[in-house]
Amino acid sequence: MPGYSRTYRLPRACGHGQHHRLNHDQHRVAHAHAGQEHSPIQPDSRVRRLPADRRGGDQHDQEPPQPGTQADLVANVGDRIFFDFDKSDVRSDQRQRLDAWADWLKKYPQVTAVIEGHCDERGTREYNLALGERRASSAKNYLVAKGVDAKRLQTISYGKERPAVLGSNEASWSQNRRAVLVVQ
Repeated sequence: MPGYSRTYRLPRACGHGQHHRLNHDQHRVAHAHAGQEHSPIQPDSRVRRLPADRRGGDQHDQEPPQPGTQADLVANVGDRIFFDFDKSDVRSDQRQRLDAWADWLKKYPQVTAVIEGHCDERGTREYNLALGERRASSAKNYLVAKGVDAKRLQTISYGKERPAVLGSNEASWSQNRRAVLVVQ
């Protein structure tokens, strides 16, 4: 399995007699560099394994998120929409996500939220703060038009100050031009 590793006890024949966190190939390479002959590694029987219900890691073993929380929103609806360069109008391909936000917010009427407006790194700080505010307001106005009470929604702009993805290329910039719904 790629990326799989566990704690192994190296046999005394290896000259170590100590614990290493290596996979089999790493072990073989380490001995080749040390000029030692490779001997098979054995799983350390003294390492205690957690019961299956406490291991974590696999999403299928985890409980579903609590309804009406940020985790529920992210898992079942998605928490962000994206914008074109230097635009604040909602793209047609993002309306379905906004419709899902509206339905989710109507399902949990006790929830209040903040819509964060974000921009890519291009442009001045002041310009991007204003653009981020227009993006957040655009998303809020869409949700209000779909029947969500405006008093439940606030907006804030972070401009280019909180990028989701670092990088100076279109792939990064397109992920940073966004509005994010954050449950309060």
